[in-house]
Amino acid sequence: MKKKLFAFVLAGALGLGCLSGCGGAHILVAEDNELNMEILHFFLEDLNCVVTEARDGQQAVDTFRRELAGTFQLILMDVMMPNLDDLEAAHQIRTMGKEDSRTIPIVAASANAFDEDIKRSLASGMNAHLSKPIEPDKLAEMLSQMLA
Repeated sequence: MKKKLFAFVLAGALGLGCLSGCGGAHILVAEDNELNMEILHFFLEDLNCVVTEARDGQQAVDTFRRELAGTFQLILMDVMMPNLDDLEAAHQIRTMGKEDSRTIPIVAASANAFDEDIKRSLASGMNAHLSKPIEPDKLAEMLSQMLA
């Protein structure tokens, strides 16, 4: 209960209420930090997104593989995760041969916003890079661009 209250207060302080929705898009979120996941989940649900959680890179790959093509409209992936890092997870998704594996938008989320970090993410098959802490307005802007 305390965590949900914290996420609600944080979202209000960041002005989340003014963001536009994403029309029910289904987002696969890969994030190993519990608090970051809860905040992202809250932000995305407030934008009318449906969220499926993966706690590491391997879970993200397995979840994407298991679901039918077209289930997810976007993958938001933390950069540093246990079991399988973001670069390898993105590579495995891009090369798995599913109908949408080459086209689904994959967005990196990282506290590392140096040019070389962004270039590595893009080279691994990701479409964009969001800097942490994720700002609700930047998240909404990215969603509107990627889901258009």
